[in-house]
Amino acid sequence: MFQRRMPEWLRHSPTPNVRSFAVLAGLEAASRGMLISTFPIVVYRAIGNAETVSEIYFFVGLISLASGLLVPWLGRFIARRWLFTAGTLMMISGCLSAIMGGPVFVPFGLALCTAAVIVMFVCFNAYVMDHIKRSTLGELETQRLFYSGFSWTIGPVLGVTLMEIWAPAPFLLSALFATGLLATFWFLRISDAKQIVRARAPSPNPLAYLARFFVQPRLVAGWIFAVVRSVGWWVYVVYLPIFAVEAGFDSRIGGTMLSISNGFLFLTPIMLKWMNARSVRTAVRIGFAYSALCFSMASLVSFVPVATIGLLAAGTFFLILLDLSAGLPFLTAVRPGERTEMSAVYATFRDVSGIVTPGVGRLVLAIAPLPAVFAMAGLGLGLAWLLAARLHPRLGKARVPLRV
Repeated sequence: MFQRRMPEWLRHSPTPNVRSFAVLAGLEAASRGMLISTFPIVVYRAIGNAETVSEIYFFVGLISLASGLLVPWLGRFIARRWLFTAGTLMMISGCLSAIMGGPVFVPFGLALCTAAVIVMFVCFNAYVMDHIKRSTLGELETQRLFYSGFSWTIGPVLGVTLMEIWAPAPFLLSALFATGLLATFWFLRISDAKQIVRARAPSPNPLAYLARFFVQPRLVAGWIFAVVRSVGWWVYVVYLPIFAVEAGFDSRIGGTMLSISNGFLFLTPIMLKWMNARSVRTAVRIGFAYSALCFSMASLVSFVPVATIGLLAAGTFFLILLDLSAGLPFLTAVRPGERTEMSAVYATFRDVSGIVTPGVGRLVLAIAPLPAVFAMAGLGLGLAWLLAARLHPRLGKARVPLRV
């Protein structure tokens, strides 16, 4: 008499590996890549003016910051797999809300998607730290970029193109990818076992280390560099599409330019080789100097919209150089015994930039036209260039051993 055996993949959870997490990252990028260019246009069309759009993004930034701080606390009561599931469902719900349209549902959909990204980001990183060895983190980062790079390059232009063909299309496709992300996550059945074990010490609270953070100028400077470069990206992603629409261009131009800028990511190996041949200080100062110049010039030539758009796109080349180099001053200054806590503090730069950019943008737009926002971004990048002059000339270079 024959006995049926349960398939092996049902009896035992598959062991998550580097490729598993790279696939999850790729699906998340596919879901989010189209929204990053579509939402600014949809929100602008639903609201009708750039000032209110800035206010909406300001409050969404506050929601993002609160969500990031709330997730670790919720993790004490809710299993991480359910938090991740909730994040994907929030992403799907946000897309469906945006499809409904109007000045209420579109901002609500933006807020849901923003909070969803934070929830999934925190859970994803926790899973990586639980299941991936430190020695293979570099391999994970390489595969993650490979699986998600195409989505970040094609997604923005695809999103705005589909939006012009059929308005709900990019949101439906994004929701479909989010559904695929959720299905893949549960198929992998990544274990929460390491989180269930009671910790021997209380979880580190980033707020408790703010005092230690503020008395270390190198850490503060590194954090400021991260915030300023993130502000540059926020201005490009949110205000360039609005400027293009107000200038009479096709609404797809914003997504197209974002895709072109993301294509610069394929030049990062060359940038890294160039930086290694010089110094971190040189790379950081050049990145801030030329991005500041591009954003400032874009504001001055706003009477020629094509030139403004081209200069902003050129500025993103140097923002990517800063993505490679501007985080190193912070990482090299953190003391070994404070890495976990200070990394948590450092991670707030995304939320802070998401609050500062629309907040300052709203104030600027109350007294000046939209190109003035580009000028303010250029001013911030220029001040960061001045601050970068205080970096050590040999930062990031291997120390030469002393001869005895």
